[in-house]
Amino acid sequence: MKTDTCWLLRQDGVAVHGFAVLSQLSYNLSKRGADVSEKTDRLQAATDTVTAIAASVETVVRGKHEQVLLAMVPMIAGGHLLLQDVPGVGKSTLAQALGQSIGASYSRIQFTSDLLPADILGVNIYEAATGEFRFRRGPIFANVVMADEINRASPKTQSALLEAMNDRRITIDGATWELPDPFFVIATQNPIEYAGTYPLPESELDRFQLCMGIGYPDVEAERKILTERPVRQHSINLQPVASVQQVLDAQAAVDEVTVAPAMLDYVLAFARATRSETLFEVGVSPRGAIDLLKAVRAWALLQGRTFVVPDDVKTMAPYVASHRILRRGSRKGASRTDIDRIFEQVPAPV
Repeated sequence: MKTDTCWLLRQDGVAVHGFAVLSQLSYNLSKRGADVSEKTDRLQAATDTVTAIAASVETVVRGKHEQVLLAMVPMIAGGHLLLQDVPGVGKSTLAQALGQSIGASYSRIQFTSDLLPADILGVNIYEAATGEFRFRRGPIFANVVMADEINRASPKTQSALLEAMNDRRITIDGATWELPDPFFVIATQNPIEYAGTYPLPESELDRFQLCMGIGYPDVEAERKILTERPVRQHSINLQPVASVQQVLDAQAAVDEVTVAPAMLDYVLAFARATRSETLFEVGVSPRGAIDLLKAVRAWALLQGRTFVVPDDVKTMAPYVASHRILRRGSRKGASRTDIDRIFEQVPAPV
C-alpha cells in the first residue's frame, strides 16, 4: 500500500487515487445539478401550458378563476371531470372552452333518454360490396369528449363510458379499440332533483377524478356577461393555445412533482379515515386515493410549486372525495363540513 496521501483505500480494499475520487464526485454533483435544472424546466413548461389554457378559457368563463384552475386538474392528471350544477351557470361553456383551447380532436355528445351505447362507441356496419363488416367509430374517439347532461341518458347508456374512462379503450363485438391519448371526458349534469334525470351509479361516479360545481357569477362578472355577450350569441369559437404534445408533457410533469413520505401518509390517512367514519356507508376507494394523490400533484403544479404541501390535500379532497363517499341512510355524497370533520381526525404533517 502506498503511503502517498493522494491514494485512498476503498471499502473493497482497492487503492484509488484521490484525484479520481474527487473527479467522480464532481461529475456526480454536476450531473445531479443538470437533472434538477432539466426537471425545473419541464415543470415550468407545463405551468406555462396550463396557464395559457386557463387564460383562454377565462375569456368566455367570466369571474370563475378558481373553478377554471380546478377544471384543469384532471386534464393534466390524466383523469376525468364531472361538472354538476343547476342549469344555466356555464357548465357546458366551461367544458366546450376547455376542449377548444387544446389543439386536439374534440367531440360533444348530447345525452338524451333515447341515446344508445352504439351512438357513443360506434357500430359494425355490413358492407354488401365486400361482404365484410366495417367498424364506424363513434364520437368517443376523440382526445376531449364532452358528455353534456350525462344524467339524462339511461343507466345502460351511461355504463357505456365505464371501460373507456377506466382503460382508455372500448370493446365492440369482441374487438378492442384503443382510444387516443390524451383522453379526457368532461361530463355535465344537473342535480337529480330535476325531472327527466337518472342518478349516475357509484361505479361510474368513481371514474370521475373531480366533481365540482360552477356557481353563480358575482355581480361584476354577470354584468360583463350581459353586456359583452348578446342574448342570442351562444356559440364559442376559441383558437387552440396548446398542442396535444404539450398536454402530454404537462401530464408527465405532474408525475415529477415531489410527494414527501409524510405527505403520502397524509393522503393515505385521510382515505382510510373516510372508511371508518360512522357517518359514511362507503368511504374513499383505493382508486379514489390514487386520484387524490394525482390531483394534489397537479394542484401543486398549478400553484407553481414542485412539491406538495398539506394545503394541497385539503384543497383537493372535497372535489375528489365528496362524490365517492356515500352517507349512511342517504344517497347523497359528503358535504364540505363532512370532509372538514375527517381532517380534524387526521393531523397534518409539520
